[in-house]
Amino acid sequence: MEETLVLLDQFKHHDKLPISVNEDCAIPLPEDVLVKLFRPHRLSFYYFAFMHRGSASFRADSKNITISDGELVFGTPNQVFTNLPYNTTDNHHHLSFDETTLALLPNAYAFLLNPLHSNIIKFDPEARKRVKTVFSILFKLLHSPGKQQKTDIILAHLHTLLTEFNSAYFDDSTQGPISSTRLTKFVAFKIAVESHLTEDHEVRAIAEKLSMNTSTLYGIVKEFSGISPKEWITNRLIVEAQRKLQYTTPSVKELAYELGFNDPDYFSRLFKKTTGKSVSEFVAASRDLSRK
Repeated sequence: MEETLVLLDQFKHHDKLPISVNEDCAIPLPEDVLVKLFRPHRLSFYYFAFMHRGSASFRADSKNITISDGELVFGTPNQVFTNLPYNTTDNHHHLSFDETTLALLPNAYAFLLNPLHSNIIKFDPEARKRVKTVFSILFKLLHSPGKQQKTDIILAHLHTLLTEFNSAYFDDSTQGPISSTRLTKFVAFKIAVESHLTEDHEVRAIAEKLSMNTSTLYGIVKEFSGISPKEWITNRLIVEAQRKLQYTTPSVKELAYELGFNDPDYFSRLFKKTTGKSVSEFVAASRDLSRK
């Protein structure tokens, strides 16, 4: 899998901000960057592709994703992502920025934690027009001839864009109105899982950290994800295992211990049950994909 730790530096569009905005492929990417993006790569930055007119396909953590008119796909740091070839004549925008840029913005933007477990955002007709307009403004700000625009102007428009994404992400939920309190608790659960992923797999311990009983936590996680807290933690661990297997080549025993499992055989069975492939079969399939 391709190394991307300094990839954004190779195609960023501002001297002071690690940010890139492209419109209809108007700014050619370096060939070596394209090669990396079209292969599985572990994201070290936030990535967004908005399709105003046309379609494009991607893979995010081994899941196939296709977007079309008025839809956006996003990837977050540490996701294994693949950009697949698309029609450069389509009407689309691409945005990339890292944690440094995000830290300068006023909001947390809950959608970036992906609590609804969807990498696709759909926009209604009016929101679609606004998103396209702001994208175009950002593109012109970053690529206008002469002196570069001040960072506060760039950040103000980026904040507007992410606010649109955040609103549409939750508006598109098929679960009906979402309680902000319950959503906050679910986000806290996700953060707790991420913070202690390889240390604590016990639902009861995580519930105690969040000052909830296991029944309340079960209801909240089930509401937003459709699965139990235990299933969520298991799935997240297997996703992390898949990411590591695409990035490194540890033995099953090493991988199991690295992820906090005391029994490598149990981990191996869990991996096969969750992914449908043994660890060796998954590694072989990943290598075949990366060579395409």
